Amino acid sequence: MSDVHGIEPHFDYDIAIVGAGPVGLALAGWLARRSATSRLSIALIDARTPEAAANDPRALALSHGSRVMLQPLGFPGDATPIRRIHVSQRGHFGRTLIEHDEHALPELGYVVRYGSLVGALADTVRATNVDWLTDTSALPPLQDNDGVTLPLQSASGERTIRVKVLVNAEGGLYQKSAPSDDRRARDYGQTAIVGTVSVSDPRANVAWERFTQEGPIALLPCGGQRHADYSLVWCCSPDEAARRMQLDDSTFLAELGAAFGTRMGSFTRIASRAAFPLGLTALDVLVDRRTVAIGNAAQTLHPVAGQGLNLGLRDALALTDALSADGPRPLALARFAQRRALDRRLTIGATDTLARIFTVDSAPFAAMRGLALTALEFLPPVKTALARQMMFGQRR
Repeated sequence: MSDVHGIEPHFDYDIAIVGAGPVGLALAGWLARRSATSRLSIALIDARTPEAAANDPRALALSHGSRVMLQPLGFPGDATPIRRIHVSQRGHFGRTLIEHDEHALPELGYVVRYGSLVGALADTVRATNVDWLTDTSALPPLQDNDGVTLPLQSASGERTIRVKVLVNAEGGLYQKSAPSDDRRARDYGQTAIVGTVSVSDPRANVAWERFTQEGPIALLPCGGQRHADYSLVWCCSPDEAARRMQLDDSTFLAELGAAFGTRMGSFTRIASRAAFPLGLTALDVLVDRRTVAIGNAAQTLHPVAGQGLNLGLRDALALTDALSADGPRPLALARFAQRRALDRRLTIGATDTLARIFTVDSAPFAAMRGLALTALEFLPPVKTALARQMMFGQRR
C-alpha cells in the first residue's frame, strides 16, 4: 500500500478515519476529491457494513448550508424540503416564523433518511481511492510524535496499521459517564421519543418546534402520502418516556395531541417508536497530538434546533481544508482546532441554552420566553443573524 501511494514505507496510510456515518463519509469523500493534488492516502474504518447503515430509518435534519457543502458528493433524491419553521410554546403566548424567502433561499433545510444520506455518500466514496475497511473495529490507538499505531479487529483476525493522522468520527448517543476534566457534560434529565407520525391536516414543508413544560416537541416533514408524515422528536422526563413507550398507539397519539395541540389536526398514526437519553458532551480540546475528533465524537447535542449533524459536517469540511493545505501534520490539526472554536462555542452554547430555558416551569419565565419569541418578529436583523447561524454556522 505504501509503495503505491508513494509515502514512507513504515506508514500504511496518511489518514485513518474511524466511523463511516455521514460525517466520516463526508470527510473521506471531500479528502479524496482533493487527493489528486494532495496525494493523501486514506483508510475509512467502520464496525458496520454499508448495507446495515443503508437500512437505518432514522430521520436527519440538514440545513441549507449543509446541503450546499454535500452537493458535490451527492445528495439523496428523497429529501423533503423545509420552507418554513414555526417556533412556539404550548399554553403561552409568543411565536416566531422563519421563512425561506426571507433569506432568499430555495429551502431552509431538508429532512433525509439516515440510510438515504449514507447511501448517497457511500456511492461517492466507493468511486474514489479510499480504502474502506468494513465490518472492522478499531481498538485503542497508541500514538507518538511521528504517527499513530491503530490495532484493528475483524472477522479475519487482528492486525495493526500505522498512520500519520487518526480521525475519530465514530458517533453515538449521549451516555452518562464519570466527570472528566477534558470535556463539558450535562445530563438534561430528559428522554427523546422518536418515530414517524401522520396527521389529519398536514402543512407541506413546515417544520414545528413546540416548547412544552416537559421539553420541546419537534415535527419534521418527511413526505409520505399527501405529505402527511412527520418525523417526531418528543422530549420528556425519563419516567414519562418509559410510560409512553408502553402505551398502545391510540393512547399514545391522544397524549401527543394533548401536548402538541391541534395546529395540524389530529395525530392518526405512529410507527417505529424508539427512545434515547438526552445530554450534552463536548470535548474542550479536539486535538491530541496526531489524533482529532469530529462530529459526535467531539460533541453530542440536545436535538433542539437540529444542530448536531450540521455542526459535525462543518467540522469535517474544516478538517478537509486544513489537511489538504498543510498535509497530515500536527500544524494542520492545530489550525483546524483554532478555526472551529467560535462555531462550536456559539452552536453548543445556543443549543444548551434553548434546551434548558424552555423547560423552566415558571410564569415569569414563560412570559419572558414569549416576549423573546415575539420580539424576533419585530427585529429582523436579530432574527436573520440567528437563522443564519443555525443554517450556516461560523465558517472561516
